[in-house]
Amino acid sequence: QVQLVESGGGLVQAGGSLRLSCVVSGRTFRSYAMGWFRQAPGKEREFVAAISWGGGRTYYADSVKGRFTISRDNAKNAVFLQMNSLKPEDTAVYYCAAAPRGVPTDEEEFDYWGQGTQVTVSS
Repeated sequence: QVQLVESGGGLVQAGGSLRLSCVVSGRTFRSYAMGWFRQAPGKEREFVAAISWGGGRTYYADSVKGRFTISRDNAKNAVFLQMNSLKPEDTAVYYCAAAPRGVPTDEEEFDYWGQGTQVTVSS
């Protein structure tokens, strides 16, 4: 069984930064690709970033490219999302997710999900 717990969300002014963390329980963390998704009020959940099991490959949504950085620490069973130059349109609940194969960007490829952490960016 794999459990994911996100933290690090909060309220920040536009232009500010936040770092989200996701700690994963389960001995198979190293074999999973990890991703971050977000869901804004009234909108569908969307892909933000993904990272391969070894950390060598990363993918980003165009809307966050150059501002967000995904990373992982397999020794700590954790994945991170550093968010810089935040904009009000980044306001959403952010979810981390684990995928057993590849480095997908489609949420249907992810088997395990956290409960989400709220990020609010004020203008």
